[in-house]
Amino acid sequence: MTSSSGKQRYYITTPIYYVNDKPHIGHAYTTLACDVLARFKRLDGYETHFLTGTDEHGQKVEKSAEKAGVDPQTFTDQVSQNFRDLTAGFGFSQDDFIRTTEERHKKACQALWKRLEEKGFIYLGGYEGWYAVRDEAFYTETELVEGPNGQKLAPTGAEVEWVEEPSYFFKLSAFTEKLLEHYETNPDFIGPSSRRNEVISFVKGGLRDLSISRTTFKWGVPVPGNDEHIMYVWLDALTNYMTAVGYPDVESGIYQKFWPADLHMVGKDILRFHAVYWPAFLMAADLPLPKRVFAHGWWTNEGQKISKSLGNVIDPFALKDEFGLDQVRYFMLREVPFGNDGDYSRHQMIQRINSDLANDIGNLSQRVLSMIFKNCDAQIPTPGAYTEADQALLQQAEALLPALRDHFDRQSFHKGLEQVWDVISAANRYVDEQAPWGLKKTDPERMKTVLYVLADVIRQIAILVQPVMPESMDRMLSQMGVDPEKRSFADIGLSLQSGYALEKPVGVFPRFVEEEA
Repeated sequence: MTSSSGKQRYYITTPIYYVNDKPHIGHAYTTLACDVLARFKRLDGYETHFLTGTDEHGQKVEKSAEKAGVDPQTFTDQVSQNFRDLTAGFGFSQDDFIRTTEERHKKACQALWKRLEEKGFIYLGGYEGWYAVRDEAFYTETELVEGPNGQKLAPTGAEVEWVEEPSYFFKLSAFTEKLLEHYETNPDFIGPSSRRNEVISFVKGGLRDLSISRTTFKWGVPVPGNDEHIMYVWLDALTNYMTAVGYPDVESGIYQKFWPADLHMVGKDILRFHAVYWPAFLMAADLPLPKRVFAHGWWTNEGQKISKSLGNVIDPFALKDEFGLDQVRYFMLREVPFGNDGDYSRHQMIQRINSDLANDIGNLSQRVLSMIFKNCDAQIPTPGAYTEADQALLQQAEALLPALRDHFDRQSFHKGLEQVWDVISAANRYVDEQAPWGLKKTDPERMKTVLYVLADVIRQIAILVQPVMPESMDRMLSQMGVDPEKRSFADIGLSLQSGYALEKPVGVFPRFVEEEA
């Protein structure tokens, strides 16, 4: 969609994170992927809105606050701050941070409820069934699994309790065919394809009406007209994506500009809520549906499932402090095909830092700029006529932007980075083949052309990799004298400015050396 400013627009969201615990690697991973896409779209000329935030209602929060000996609002204020600290510590570039305890959100939720009620999709009944407080989800008898002591558990392993209470219901059963038709006509609505197949299979199994209110606790958004009932936490939580762009004021500029969202990024455990319940709520309210929901996988730690009981929870701040922020950002998006489960391995982290970053791009940049500093009067040289080899390398670099657009729009970050590294490898081979150190004596003008070509390829790569490693690429571009105002994707076609006086180059990616025990 194009905004009134004439720019294309892009709206991307993380799930809002549940505030009953502190942030871990999974939270950092999801927000990082969204941050990279938001930065990519901004550099590509899009007017971008990037949302993250915290989900602060529900029985689980009420119980956690009670356990901590504080009221729910004080508890959520404290824990929500931990997630703000994560966004600051990782340099995430969100445009808004939403909390579901904000007044704007309460107003949006109640407006959506009234709209669903007016359209006849909400009715009052009674709920009897299994409920998992940990998941904030209802489960049918057939979905339950047997625990190690014979107890009934949710398919996620969470404990369930039998609940009997009056409840409002949403007529989810009315949307089976409409949802299947939507998936059919919009094949990119759910990604990756393996997850799409799971959702279609679930919906084909038939949808039951959904309990959307609770009366056994009070920490939530009151149902309009009946404050004995609190809105089901997922109806409340999902509405945040519209709250942040001005709903219920659908005439507002921000709503008109950014709704529907282009991408909801979620973990695979909450895909059903985003790909079944959320579009059904929106269809019922006659509101536009998001364009895409993408579910990524989970991390393990050195091959083991991550859990507090095993004591192997990965603290993203500890990773950043040990390895460096950009190094962690690169590893998380390069190591695992996004959408699959992935394993955090310390060995692999160090391998990526030393091989991909220090040896490949770091060494290429340092070698080339050092040769220019030493052999070209410390100035970016003026090139002569290009040979076929020069043109081949430059064309390979120029082909990166359309390829990256394609990969990133499909959330295939690892493939995009692989393609960038193919060009880095080609540039390293070109250095060895052209041997500019030998040309200094035999053909100094040719040497200048070779070094110029290499520096320009490095410039293009650094501009494109900015979304993934913003600080490092900023340093790399600054060393070459690339104007901070000329680092967008629209500037890739410009040539590197000859005559810029270099400072003595400093390596951007140091090798990681393990301290001796």
